[in-house]
Amino acid sequence: MARFLFVVLPVASHLNAPLAIGQALQAAGHEVAWCGPRSDLRPLIGPDATLYPTGKRYFRNGGDTGMASVRSLWEGHVLPVNRFIRDAVDQAVADYRPDVAVVDQYAMAGALAAHRHGVKWATFCVGTLELTPPTRELPEFDEWVRSQLTRVWALTDLPVDETIDLRFSPYLVIGLTSTALTGTTPLPARCVLTGPALGHRPDAPAFAWDAWDPARRHVLVTVGTMAEHLARDFFQRILAATAPLADRVQVVLTASADVLPDPPPHVLVAPRVPVLELMPRLDAVVSHGGLGTVTEALAHGVPVVVAPIRHDHPMVARQVTDAGAGIEVPFGSATPAELTAALTAVLDEPGHRAQARRVGESFAAAGGAVAAARHLAALAGRPIDHCPTGTATLA
Repeated sequence: MARFLFVVLPVASHLNAPLAIGQALQAAGHEVAWCGPRSDLRPLIGPDATLYPTGKRYFRNGGDTGMASVRSLWEGHVLPVNRFIRDAVDQAVADYRPDVAVVDQYAMAGALAAHRHGVKWATFCVGTLELTPPTRELPEFDEWVRSQLTRVWALTDLPVDETIDLRFSPYLVIGLTSTALTGTTPLPARCVLTGPALGHRPDAPAFAWDAWDPARRHVLVTVGTMAEHLARDFFQRILAATAPLADRVQVVLTASADVLPDPPPHVLVAPRVPVLELMPRLDAVVSHGGLGTVTEALAHGVPVVVAPIRHDHPMVARQVTDAGAGIEVPFGSATPAELTAALTAVLDEPGHRAQARRVGESFAAAGGAVAAARHLAALAGRPIDHCPTGTATLA
């Protein structure tokens, strides 16, 4: 048995994958502990799992795009949150003494703590912004981000090690995608692509299945958990775009009630939905381009209309369209007619669904959470001879 300490950040899209990987490790007989915000983790890992709380610092939601959104991400969230969790994470690594620390790419305090205490660490990447950087669209990206890494090192008394890029473990980097999306883009050293890690989600909400119309096709519309404040106009355009399809399409839209207080009859609105329960029943997804939602859809062979907003969303959109598994539309300016055309295409043209299934097959071959667990166990020196394909809860 090996001991693993997951260091996570308090963002919903950053918790699902490590939760699934932790479940796979536990199912294989390993010990798993967690370091992160109690309020986010306890409902997921259960009352008995080992937890080292960090407290919680909220992300500052901005409307920036392009390089301005990258600066906002680092200066408004990455640097402050690592400063905030630094001491708690260092103490967790010192107390738990894991064989491997499993660190969110942006929780670099975990990488620093592991480095300080001589513990092997692995990076998991829930997005593509750093994994397949947008140097074509944002040529200044690499140089600017590297300057921020110097600031992360400065959060400690450790001397800067120029051989270590804190975004990428020198031991193991887990990318939650596959070459069916990344193509021939160069990847960091020691990087393995496992596809999305899909496990049991104890906090999955209930759903109004009695309102589900089996006679119509179904489209999920979501902009994730961090961009709803930017999406009011986009949602209105979606309503207008789907109105001509209302006799044959039912829309499930994730938004709070005050954003769409009086939706038309063909639209079901809920603040949260059980995504993995919905996916096998969906015919299309409209997404902002978050890698989690997009790969969850493609894992189920569901084509995607991607309306990218910021950060890595444009790269994900390009990868989806290059793979033929969906269509990109501009988030801020797509007209209802353009959105109708994009939706009709992914619903009715078989090529998009065929390519979505092809990408999904590549994810299945990559192995998902079980494959990630195998790589982590090997890093800990405890290879997994057999890992159940199902997952167990961590409670």
